[in-house]
Amino acid sequence: MLVRLRTLALAALALAAPMLNAAPPELPDPAAWSRLSPEQQAARRAEIRAQLRAATPAERQAFREALRQRLETLSPAQREQLIEAQRERWQALTPTQRERLAQERRERIREMNPEERRDILRQRREMLDKLSPEERAALRAPLPVRPSAPAAGASR
Repeated sequence: MLVRLRTLALAALALAAPMLNAAPPELPDPAAWSRLSPEQQAARRAEIRAQLRAATPAERQAFREALRQRLETLSPAQREQLIEAQRERWQALTPTQRERLAQERRERIREMNPEERRDILRQRREMLDKLSPEERAALRAPLPVRPSAPAAGASR
């Protein structure tokens, strides 16, 4: 019986060892990220999420803060280029792809504990405070409706 418990404990330790040594994911380079195809971005995003799930809340927070700091170091023109590239990619997605991405975002938020959600909200507000009025307006502007997609609330 003691041998079985010891064996089970060793097996559990061996399975948990990779998670104990898991480091937060490497920060993506914004310029390199914008050059990735949507499929490549989705694959890399999944890798990062898996690594963040294995990380502690403090490591997840450190990753988010480091990512925000990296984005804040970009010039307004560079940020505008990234925003525009992402907006064009979003417009190119099908409604099904958009809904899938929106659902993934909702799931990520649900997976966070309340403290992490409050922290994300605080960080986003701080980020908005650092943007120029033009950048804030661009982020808040509604996206144009694609001609091939029916308008929201339209009946057939």
